[in-house]
Amino acid sequence: MRPTVPAAGPESERGSAIVDFVLVGALLTVLFVAVLQLALTLHVRNTLIDCAAEGARYGALAGSTPAAGAERTRQLITSAVDARYAADVAARTTSLAGAPVVEVTVRAPLPVLGLFGPSGVIAVAGRAYAEGAG
Repeated sequence: MRPTVPAAGPESERGSAIVDFVLVGALLTVLFVAVLQLALTLHVRNTLIDCAAEGARYGALAGSTPAAGAERTRQLITSAVDARYAADVAARTTSLAGAPVVEVTVRAPLPVLGLFGPSGVIAVAGRAYAEGAG
């Protein structure tokens, strides 16, 4: 008696469409979540940069202080994203090419979906030339 060989044709591929759908669907889902995570991280980073720059401009105004710029940065971050991103805001007066500059630095946690992903912080800074100084 000869062993039977499965026939090649439509009958031998029964059920393969389901497997293909699951494999491709899982891959596309992972890719979509990765792009979504990248977009979220870039949005938070750009928002923090904008808030730090605005706080530096506020702190650099004549009659204002770097501490007022840091407080303004905290208010903007809290209204834009979340208060936990405004926990570590620092402002100082420094010089850039000999001119006095107010620098606001923000250190915030990385926004991560789930428990997996990079750990660490995003550190951004905003600078503005101090008015009336120099």
